[in-house]
Amino acid sequence: MRQQQSIYGARTSAIAAAVVFVSVSAFGQTGQSRASSTAPAAVQGGDTLRRLTVDDAVKIALEQNLGIQIQRVEPQIQDESVAQARAAWLPNLTSSFNKNSNTFQSTNSLSGSSPTVNNALFSGGAGINQVLPWGGSYTASWGSSHSTTTDLSRTFNPVLNSQLAANYTQPLLRNFSIDNARQSVLTAKKQRDISDVTLHATIVQTSRNVKNAYWDLVYQIDNLKAAQQSLQLAQQSLKDNTRRVEIGTMAPIDIVDAKAEVARNEEAVILAQEAIEAAQDNLKMLIFDPSTPGFWSMKIDPVDTVPFQAQKIDADAAVRNALDKRADLRQAKLSIEQSDISIRYFRNQILPDINAQVNYQATGVGGVQLQSVNIFDPAALANRQIVAERSFSTALGDVLRSSYPFWSIGFQVNYPLGTSTSKANLERAKLQYQQSQTQLKSMQMQVAAQVRSVARQVEANQKRVESARASRELAEQKLAAEEKKFAAGIRETFFVFQAQRDLATARTAEVRAISDYNKSLVDFEAVQEIAVGGGGGQITAVR
Repeated sequence: MRQQQSIYGARTSAIAAAVVFVSVSAFGQTGQSRASSTAPAAVQGGDTLRRLTVDDAVKIALEQNLGIQIQRVEPQIQDESVAQARAAWLPNLTSSFNKNSNTFQSTNSLSGSSPTVNNALFSGGAGINQVLPWGGSYTASWGSSHSTTTDLSRTFNPVLNSQLAANYTQPLLRNFSIDNARQSVLTAKKQRDISDVTLHATIVQTSRNVKNAYWDLVYQIDNLKAAQQSLQLAQQSLKDNTRRVEIGTMAPIDIVDAKAEVARNEEAVILAQEAIEAAQDNLKMLIFDPSTPGFWSMKIDPVDTVPFQAQKIDADAAVRNALDKRADLRQAKLSIEQSDISIRYFRNQILPDINAQVNYQATGVGGVQLQSVNIFDPAALANRQIVAERSFSTALGDVLRSSYPFWSIGFQVNYPLGTSTSKANLERAKLQYQQSQTQLKSMQMQVAAQVRSVARQVEANQKRVESARASRELAEQKLAAEEKKFAAGIRETFFVFQAQRDLATARTAEVRAISDYNKSLVDFEAVQEIAVGGGGGQITAVR
C-alpha cells in the first residue's frame, strides 16, 4: 500500500509540475517577444523562416500586397482622366495646301475666242482655334492663293490673294459660368480625390487584415502548444497507468481509457498543426508578393506573442472621429459634390443661349492688273496692256496694315420652346441630390452604430479574457484536486481525464479570448476609418 501511495504521490507531483510549467510558459509571457531577430533563417527541409513582428508584417504588406499595388495605380489613372478632360482647352492648329486645275467649255463670248476656259489655283493657309477655360472660343486663320485663267474678261491675271480672319465668341448666359468642358474637368478632379480616399481605405483595410491574420497565426501556434501540453498530460497518465498494471494495482482493461485519451489528444495536435499551415498561407498571401522566391515554402515565425493590456474605450470620441474620417463617408460626400457640379451644369443649360460674336477680316490683292477696255471688243481684250504689277509682299502688306478691313459685332440668341432636355435633367438631378443627402444621413447613422458595436465587442472581449483566465486557473486547481483524489483512491481515472479535457478547453478558450480581444482592438482602430464586417454604403453621383 505504501508503494502504491508512493507511485500516486510521484504522479501527482509530476502532474502538478506540468500544470505549473503550463501556467508559466504558455500564459505568463503575455506581451513578450518570441525572438529578437527578424532576419530570414533556414529551417529543416530547406524552407525559409521569416521572423516577423506585427509591425514588420504591416510594413511589408504596404510594399508588396497585390491589392494595394492595384489600387495605387488608380490615382495615376485618374490623373490621366483629368488631363484628358483638360485637353478640351488645348489650342488646335490647322493647315491646308491645295492645287486645283479646271477646264470647262466657254459659254460667254467675253471669255475669248477659245472654246474652253482653263483655270488654275494654288492655295495654302494655316489657322488656330481654341475653346477657352472661361467658355469663350476663338479662331484665327491666314490664307493666300495664286490663280490664273484664260478668261479674257478678268482684270487681274494672275491673281494673288492674302487674307487674315479672326473670330471670338463669348457665351453670355448658357455656358458662361460652366459648360461641358468645365463640368468634365471638375468631375474628373473629384473622381481623383475619390481614388485617393479609396487608396487610403485599401491601405487601412489591408493593415487590419494583416494584423488580424498575424494574431490568428499566433493563436493557432499557442493553441498547438496547449494541445501538445494536453497530449503530454494524457501520455503521462497512460505511462502511470501502465506502470500500475505492471505492478498489479490496476486491471488491464482500465488502461483503455488512457489510450483513448492519448489518441484524442493526438488528433487535436494534428488538427492544430493543419490550422497553423492554413494561417501561414493566409498571412503570406496578405503580406508578400507571390513572385517572392520560395513564396509557398516560406515559414513565418511571429515574434510577438498575443498581448493583453486592458484599454479604456471612448465610444463617443470614436464616433466623432469616424464621422469625420470614415472613407465611405468621405467618398459619399465627394460623390454628392460631383452631383452638385452636375446640378450647376444642368441649371446653366436651361438659360437662353446668347452669344456675343466679334469678327475681323483683312484682305490684300496682288498680281498683274490689265488695262480696262471695251469688253464688247474682242480685239481690245486680246491686246490689253499691263497697268500694274502687285507682288505677294505688297498684298501681304495690305493685310498687315489692315488696308481693307472688315469688322462685325453681333449677338446670337437661341431659346427652346417647351420643356427642354436640360430642364428634365435638372429636375432629375435635384431629386437624386435630395436622395443622396438622405442616404448620407443614413450612412452616418450606420457608421455610428457600427463604431459603437465594435466598442462593445472590445469591452465584451476584455471581460471574456478575465473570465477565461479565471476559468483556466480553476481548471488547473480542479485537475490538481482530481489527481489528489485519484491518488487517495476515491476517484476513478474518468474524472482525471475529464479534468484534463476541461483544462485543455480552458487554455484554448483563454488564448482565443486574448486573440479576439486584440483583434477587436484592431477593428476598433480600423472602424473609425473604414467599414468593418460589412455596412457602410455608396452614393452614386448624378451624371
